[in-house]
Amino acid sequence: MDLKNDTALITGSSGGIGEEFAVQLARRGVNLVLVARRADKLSALRDRLLETHPGLQVDVVAADLAVPGSAAELASKVADLGRRVDVLVNNAGVGLHGDFVGQDVATNAAQVQLNCVTLTELTGIYLPAMTKARHGVVLNVASTASFQPTPGMAVYGATKAYVLSFTEALWKETKGFQPTPGMAVYGATKAYVLSFTEALWKETKGSGVRVLALCPGATDTEFFARTGEEFLTSGRQTSKQVVDVAMAALDKSTPTVVSGLANTLLATGYRFTPRRVMLEVSQRLLKAN
Repeated sequence: MDLKNDTALITGSSGGIGEEFAVQLARRGVNLVLVARRADKLSALRDRLLETHPGLQVDVVAADLAVPGSAAELASKVADLGRRVDVLVNNAGVGLHGDFVGQDVATNAAQVQLNCVTLTELTGIYLPAMTKARHGVVLNVASTASFQPTPGMAVYGATKAYVLSFTEALWKETKGFQPTPGMAVYGATKAYVLSFTEALWKETKGSGVRVLALCPGATDTEFFARTGEEFLTSGRQTSKQVVDVAMAALDKSTPTVVSGLANTLLATGYRFTPRRVMLEVSQRLLKAN
């Protein structure tokens, strides 16, 4: 897919997968709007990119997308920059580790806002212009957590996927009396992203807009450190490996791509596994070291 001279807005681009998207899109001649909370890291990334690609236009916008109304505020800032968004990479996300009963309500609400609500709002803001132009990319970073609980109606179906995944994970977490770390809300938000993106792929087929859900497994980024726990420590991929898979998939027609053979087998296997067994497997995989 020819994206040269297009403009990409990348959320969560101060490190990890988002940063790698910036690097690879810049290599393709794509102008960038880099968004994350950490302005210093965004500025440093911009400087590095412009050293290598001096002809590009790279803007940075510091924003906390876990705050209600942040999508509209970001869109306003992007409009003030005079930028039209042709490529939207919804990469920003966060996960809490531990049983739901012991987690802070407000922190979980912010997680849902960032992983689901802001993603949906940004897609709603930028997709109409893409379909009108019959050109564009919406790339939502989901997760292999989308395929199992960790447990035309795109948003409705996605919210129901969220409720099912969250409830089944909660059922498993509360079974018995011992606390076993899980990621009920995180897995449910990624089920939302996958369901929403795949439905959107079908709705926009023939419109000229490429919609893709990227589902990485454990990736060597700051994600795990931010949860405060160490888990899924073996078999992690690099950000480059994950983004390479996504970039290659842009030229194909599939709605979803899973990064890595082991992750692909795991994601596919869950579809043929009894849900009670699936819950047990998920709980063991996510148990802290």
